[in-house]
Amino acid sequence: MYPRIPNLKYTETGNFFLIAGPCVIEDHDNPFVVCQRLKEIAERLQLPFAFKASYRKANRSSITSFTGIGDHEGLEILAEVRRRFGVPVVTDIHSAADAEMAAPYVDVLQIPAFLCRQTDLLQAAAATGRCVNVKKGQFLSPEAMKQVSDKMRAFGCENFMLTERGTTFGYQDLVVDFRGVPTMQKNGVPVIVDVTHSLQQPNQGAGVTGGRPDMIETIARAAIAVGADGIFMETHPDPAHAKSDGANMLRLDLAEQLLEHLVAIRKAIGKWN
Repeated sequence: MYPRIPNLKYTETGNFFLIAGPCVIEDHDNPFVVCQRLKEIAERLQLPFAFKASYRKANRSSITSFTGIGDHEGLEILAEVRRRFGVPVVTDIHSAADAEMAAPYVDVLQIPAFLCRQTDLLQAAAATGRCVNVKKGQFLSPEAMKQVSDKMRAFGCENFMLTERGTTFGYQDLVVDFRGVPTMQKNGVPVIVDVTHSLQQPNQGAGVTGGRPDMIETIARAAIAVGADGIFMETHPDPAHAKSDGANMLRLDLAEQLLEHLVAIRKAIGKWN
């Protein structure tokens, strides 16, 4: 199932769709470098592709953590990425005011996992008319996302997606319950698996979230095998020097091989179905 997003290039191949990009707009050049490479890969593999980057990060572990280059500057860069490459753009929002501000610049408004129960935020996102991606809270069961889906429809939004991004396991780890993919698909909307945030190791004493990027392909393969409609991942040319989420991002030069493997798995399960 594909979401209804302007400029998302739907294919007849039955491929999953891809939402990918750096965690945050950290400078002017990086978003264009990442988007150009991802678009090349997606076109060759016939993957519908949307570029993701946050114009601002509000949920930070430490007071010293990077939050962005400025709201207006970040949103303008996202709009320029959309114009230059002709791909849809996704960004996080954190308040009702953010929804109205960001909507003219992007195609998809994303609700962070920690905020998925914020009724006023869901309502504001729905009111923009944009497609909305709601990430499942680390504290919620897949079954509980029915209530989120009911809220979105009550607010007049049928064009939304749900994203699995791991469930809190102890204080400093997450696990992915892949039963959640078909469970959330029962809501009649596309379901995405976030294969990078699912590997975070939060709540580190140093104030910087850790991660297990070595397990990205493992989680991604499982997601496609169980029938996820889409894959979400954050990627960066040099994660070790990224200003946000570097510990769990995929290195950009590894993206092509990973996506080739996932396309092959998707093709195989298509034959089984």
